[in-house]
Amino acid sequence: MADIGLQSQIWRNNQTSLALLVAFPILLLGLLWVILLFAFRSEGDWPTMEQLNFAWTRVAPFLLSFVLIWFLIAWLSHSRILRKATSAKLLDRREAPRVYNLLENLCMSRGIPMPGLQMIEDDSLNAFASGLTEKSFMITVSRGLVIKLDDQELEAVLAHELSHIRNRDVRLMMISIIFVGIFAFLAEMAARTGSRPSGGNKKDKGAGLIIILVIFLAYFVSMLLRFAISRRREFLADAGAVELTKNAPALASALRKIAVDPYIEAVTRDDVAQLFIQHPLVVQPKPNFLTKVFATHPPIEERILVLEGW
Repeated sequence: MADIGLQSQIWRNNQTSLALLVAFPILLLGLLWVILLFAFRSEGDWPTMEQLNFAWTRVAPFLLSFVLIWFLIAWLSHSRILRKATSAKLLDRREAPRVYNLLENLCMSRGIPMPGLQMIEDDSLNAFASGLTEKSFMITVSRGLVIKLDDQELEAVLAHELSHIRNRDVRLMMISIIFVGIFAFLAEMAARTGSRPSGGNKKDKGAGLIIILVIFLAYFVSMLLRFAISRRREFLADAGAVELTKNAPALASALRKIAVDPYIEAVTRDDVAQLFIQHPLVVQPKPNFLTKVFATHPPIEERILVLEGW
């Protein structure tokens, strides 16, 4: 595919990801509106639109403040959580000169600041990018990836992860994961509340049940949005890697090798696993509509097919 095709792919993926990300706060605020509607109903008659909107504008700032605090905690603990979840260790040039030289050349070719390097001591093949600011940008590779890929393949994988950093994908994914975490928290609270025996008339119980169902529906939709963002960012990083290396066959070859054994033993958290170039936890099922919709990564076969088109 010509460069203009790559740029079009990047533009389309960025626009789609932005639209999906905007949908999260809209979904959260819409959920609040629905909860207030049925909360009024449980107390008496249906509220007027004026009453409902007035209550919504009063409660929404508190909800947004809660979200902001949640974001700040996640932002400050991001790097620590990743290090603990992956058991990755910092690398210096003397320990991995080959990886350092490949990454440095990629960065110098585009005037990009050199991110840090980490390694996971695992014979499987995988890699991920992390960091929310320029000082914390990091590319992490597994021992198996470095050993089993040739220079062109390893360079393509590093270019893929460097593209995630250039595109600020980690920041985007963190935001989507946080929003899903908020919906998960609300769903858990609703489930605990709904499981407790309570008095009240049928109208109260009916309104409460509807609120619980709406919260779980919002949680389900938020997960689908998160998965969609994650898949889009992988396609975008593949396109960015080809733009950096001009070598689509090398990335396709690397993905074929990674698909054989991407499973990192140290990784047990799904929110961390989805940052990798290939999900290191889930045995990839045969692609169909449902597995694609609920997957954090596009099928390897589909990614390779797109790369072969370039």
